[in-house]
Amino acid sequence: MSSPISFRIEESESVFLDPRKGFETHVERFQVRFDPLTGRTGHFSHVGAIKQQPLDLEVYKRPEVKGFCPFCPENRATYTPKFPETLVSEGRMERGEAMVIPNLFPYDVHSSVLIMTDEHVVPLADLDEKRLKDAFSLGIDFLKNVRTVDPAQPYHLMTWNYMPPSGGGLVHPHQQYFSTPMPGNQFMDELRAAEAFARAHGGDYWSELVDEEKRRKERFIGETGNSSWLASFISLGTVGDILAVFPGVFSIDQCAEEQIQDLVSGLLRLFRYYQQAGVHSFNASWFFGPLGQEYFTSHFRIIPRTFLNLRDFAPDMSFFQSLLQEPIGVLLPEHLSSEVQPFFQD
Repeated sequence: MSSPISFRIEESESVFLDPRKGFETHVERFQVRFDPLTGRTGHFSHVGAIKQQPLDLEVYKRPEVKGFCPFCPENRATYTPKFPETLVSEGRMERGEAMVIPNLFPYDVHSSVLIMTDEHVVPLADLDEKRLKDAFSLGIDFLKNVRTVDPAQPYHLMTWNYMPPSGGGLVHPHQQYFSTPMPGNQFMDELRAAEAFARAHGGDYWSELVDEEKRRKERFIGETGNSSWLASFISLGTVGDILAVFPGVFSIDQCAEEQIQDLVSGLLRLFRYYQQAGVHSFNASWFFGPLGQEYFTSHFRIIPRTFLNLRDFAPDMSFFQSLLQEPIGVLLPEHLSSEVQPFFQD
């Protein structure tokens, strides 16, 4: 039986006279891919042209660079806000080194920051299993608590900017957790398209996607527990993104320690690959749909970030992403998958 999921690729080319070859005629090929769920497009060009730039994390430990950090343990009690007692009776929530606090500059009704570690500068190698599990478990507990207190907020998500140039305001490792009626365009586009897919085909898009990617063996990476990991057909980031799908988990209430363990296990494998590949920075998100539906499966996406060079510190995102809202990638998902697969084989 054929799958209702289609992986559409339009290949094209540009012709110019190349000064590197005495102005001989040169043909450069590129791709435009169509997202199987939303239909939105993404370009792939300059394949292999952008390399990860080294990031000297020791610089961020220097007092003149570090400056004042409210997330460091000696400052948290005095300089970080507290939740109202009606939301969090203790004012803040803690687990291990992790602490959830309100965002001083909130993006939404329930907008929190989760401080992940006591240390100010933490390289990927030191984001170990305990730190990751404590952070995700505490963040999910916070969202469940918010849903109990304020069930009118239907959507829940985690976002994470790690190290420059990810866009985070502080180097100190932290995540953000939201309970909101307006979770962003990517979330809502996927939610609407997943509902339409379920009406048209009578099934869950994400489960169908995993099954089809397993069958094709082009972008499927591996599994940790019940979670499935694959290279996304369209890369929202310039140097490729990884998607983890959690079958049977649709809303925040269904996320348990099992899913957190599966996520952490996958991230530890992925971080080993990142260290080998020279990745020092990323953006990540974890989406949970509204209560009562079974078509928007919970999924986690992570996108490496880098500078184009360390002379100008040019970011890896440009007018394509910021103005045209068009992803552009230089690493084909099929190649990324083949590079990451060995790290998911025990």
